[in-house]
Amino acid sequence: MNGAQITLACLIEQGVETVFGYPGGAVIPLYDALYDEHRLSHIRTAHEQGAVHAADGYARSTGKVGVCFATSGPGATNTVTGLATAFMDSVPLVVITGQVGVPLLGKDSFQEIDITGITLSVTKHNYLVRNVDQLADVIREAFRVAQSGRPGPVLIDIPKNIFLTEGQYEGKTIDSFKDEIKNRYEKADLMTAAEMINQSRKPVIYAGGGVKISGTSRELVEFAEKADIPVVSSMMGLGNMPYDNELNLGMVGMHGFRHCNRAVTNCDLLIAIGARFSDRVVSKAESFAPNAKIIHVDADVTEISKNISVDVSLIGDFKKLLPELIENVDKKSNGEWKEQIKKWRKPDNADKEQFDSKNILDAFCDRLGRDTVVATDVGQHQMWTAQYWKFDFPGAFITSGGLGTMGFGLGAAIGAKVGNVGKQVLLVTGDGSYRMNNNELATVARYDVPVTILLINNNALGMVRQWQKMFSGRRYSETDVDDRLDYVKLAGAYGIEGHSVETMADLRETLGKCEFGKKPVFIECKILNDDNVYPIVPPGAAIADCIEDFK
Repeated sequence: MNGAQITLACLIEQGVETVFGYPGGAVIPLYDALYDEHRLSHIRTAHEQGAVHAADGYARSTGKVGVCFATSGPGATNTVTGLATAFMDSVPLVVITGQVGVPLLGKDSFQEIDITGITLSVTKHNYLVRNVDQLADVIREAFRVAQSGRPGPVLIDIPKNIFLTEGQYEGKTIDSFKDEIKNRYEKADLMTAAEMINQSRKPVIYAGGGVKISGTSRELVEFAEKADIPVVSSMMGLGNMPYDNELNLGMVGMHGFRHCNRAVTNCDLLIAIGARFSDRVVSKAESFAPNAKIIHVDADVTEISKNISVDVSLIGDFKKLLPELIENVDKKSNGEWKEQIKKWRKPDNADKEQFDSKNILDAFCDRLGRDTVVATDVGQHQMWTAQYWKFDFPGAFITSGGLGTMGFGLGAAIGAKVGNVGKQVLLVTGDGSYRMNNNELATVARYDVPVTILLINNNALGMVRQWQKMFSGRRYSETDVDDRLDYVKLAGAYGIEGHSVETMADLRETLGKCEFGKKPVFIECKILNDDNVYPIVPPGAAIADCIEDFK
């Protein structure tokens, strides 16, 4: 077999069914081999960045490794933002790039770029294959690295002549690598943590994306319910607990709810599980949970006391660690503490007919159902979705958290739908982000991917404009978008059903007549550019000092 055939055989060996990519000169042999390989489905996106985001959305929503192909030079460099997005959010990807032939390396050849050097800081590991006899082992190792421990993206750069060179291939059965996490805690540490939990009167669990990644959302719920501990979530942790669970408080941090931020500020014990104490959660470090002891449960030792000093750390495999913790905590009631948190909740007295983000998202949630996978771009619409959508399961919320990548959403929604054929998939986007990725409508149309696109259009780069309003004296520099683009006509140009609405009555009528999940549907909701995200914690302030309105 030649290197291209070996590459595809190794992907099949790993259980890969779908690859996202874009062909080019250096990967012609790979695509030539793909022509005869009917066990792999290939989705050709409009842009390599969209391909990586699609592989990312596929991975986040299925728990499998996302796979992407790109050619050398600009094809490879177009993957960088997607790799960085996946790296920041610990998403397992394997990205295979073509490269100029080995004899041409280092000679400034046409479309030669040192992609392994460029991506060193945004991949978990990367490889340049110089010998076809090493190719199969490199691909197998790449999948192991992508999945094991704290997951992440891996890049394999393969020169064109390696694709064409013949080599020996022996198929192997590959075991799962997801549980290869070393336990670094002592029994005494776990018993200390359990005793702290048993003695606490005002505990809070701070749950992050690591709970999703480890597949321990059920264990989180069991732990919280046994010890009767309220749970706040980072944005990446939304969906770990069913929305209606009485212990589920919602999102904490910069745009977290008042009662969540006050619960953390006033707790006597904070148990962080699979969360990294991001600056968007912590804000002013010395005022974050100032009177609390802190237990940090994580899979990655480098996260311990990196941003916030902790009292006890438990490092290991959550599948083994959490059941042991559950066994050693007392079944108790924290009724007085929960009643106090309820008093901090802001009552919902909103006008249900007002055409605003909350009512729009509620209407979509009611129509599509809570089994929907929701992808977003980045900005105000992302925060509104995090605040208001009723997430019930891990993998329900696909969003760029660490890097905050505008343009992520449409590719991610395509990947999520490819990986979840039986579920509704909704993209929530804003006009700023949508202008960065609507080229992927070509992919939606070509493959007839039945995603639903909700564009919340405020004719502004809304989040930046909000900061300019609140913190820069209303000096709106380059954030108002005088957009003459007719988004419905744009959807129509691709043969996609499109609607534009400006009232709740029109939205409900439109939602009632659309056939969601059978074909792609685009709906634009036009809102005021002064509709802002609240609460918001000002830069450098304590999270308890959130602003709930700004005139």
